[in-house]
Amino acid sequence: MQLFTVIFQQPIPFGISLVLAATIVLIVLRAAMAAEERRPRWVRFITSSNMRILFTLLFVGWAVVFGIGLQLVPQEGANSPYGGIALIAMFSGFFIMMGFLWAVIGE
Repeated sequence: MQLFTVIFQQPIPFGISLVLAATIVLIVLRAAMAAEERRPRWVRFITSSNMRILFTLLFVGWAVVFGIGLQLVPQEGANSPYGGIALIAMFSGFFIMMGFLWAVIGE
C-alpha cells in the first residue's frame, strides 16, 4: 500500500523519476522508429567525424572524474554513498562508450 501513496508523500522525487522514465521511453521510441526513416539530422550529427573526438574526450573526462571521485568517497559499510556513485559511473560510462562506438562505426 505504501507504494501507491508515495506520490503524495514525496511528489518531487516521484516527478523527477517520472520525467526520467518518460525520457528513456522517448529515446527508445525514437530509436525504434529510426529504421523507418532516412538518417535523421541528429543521427548524422552524432555519427560525424568530429563526434569521435568529442566522445573520446568525454570518455577520458569520465575516467578521470570517476577514477578520482570514487577514491575520495568512503567505502565502509553498506551505508556509504560509494555504491550509488559507482552505479552512476557505470551507466554514464556505458552510454558514453556506446556513443563513441556509434560515432566510429556510423562512418
